[in-house]
Amino acid sequence: MKTRAMKFVKRLFAAALFAPVVAMAAGAALHLDKAPVSTDPAALQNGAKVFINYCLNCHSASFVRYNRLKDIGLSEDLIKDNLLFTADKIGEQMKIAMTRDNGKAWFGAAPPDLTLVARARSSEFGSGADWLYTYLRQFYRDPNRPTGWNNKVFENVGMPHVLWELQGEQVGHVEEKDDGHGGKIKEVSLELVKPGVQSAEEYDKTVADLVSFLVWMGEPMAEKRKSIGVIVLIFLAGLFVLSYALKKNYWKDIH
Repeated sequence: MKTRAMKFVKRLFAAALFAPVVAMAAGAALHLDKAPVSTDPAALQNGAKVFINYCLNCHSASFVRYNRLKDIGLSEDLIKDNLLFTADKIGEQMKIAMTRDNGKAWFGAAPPDLTLVARARSSEFGSGADWLYTYLRQFYRDPNRPTGWNNKVFENVGMPHVLWELQGEQVGHVEEKDDGHGGKIKEVSLELVKPGVQSAEEYDKTVADLVSFLVWMGEPMAEKRKSIGVIVLIFLAGLFVLSYALKKNYWKDIH
């Protein structure tokens, strides 16, 4: 009886152990482009401008205050004159007037807060920055969707393509292929049919700056944290050398 119970427990453990692997193997692989994330102040400032002009209408960033933008090189006057659209004081949070109920009624789901989106979208396929960079460049026209737009990365997304004037309009050519397991997978290839005000290279740079800003919002102190980490490691290395020298000096008379 004990032997049967032990075998059952072992099988249950093995099933639990390999279940995530089987689940990942069954899902379609998501191909993400590597995001050229930058910490350059000019890139972050441009990303902040794009975010506030195009994203902050529907998406809040309620964990960040406007005065935090001084950390990327913007003066208080520049913030007040050019970026303070949804608040009266520079110390207020980046919130929006739209309620969750309105967002759900208009888009089918309430637009999420974007403060931590670059961290939340990380997966086995790539970083959250990679996901955002790919997602914002793969919208295409779809007359069957309520907004008139669809996305290759996020199929049937409720969000419209707010940057379409910059990128232009893409159409998706859908093709079904065998998945190798007796089923079908849908592949969408994109074609730019109506150019935007920016070239493809300029638009990629705009998206890269926006993604860089979203990454910065998720952890504004990331660069400082990394520099402190280097200092701590150097300190610990020096402490190890001194401790080792003290140990040798202490034990030399005993040996």
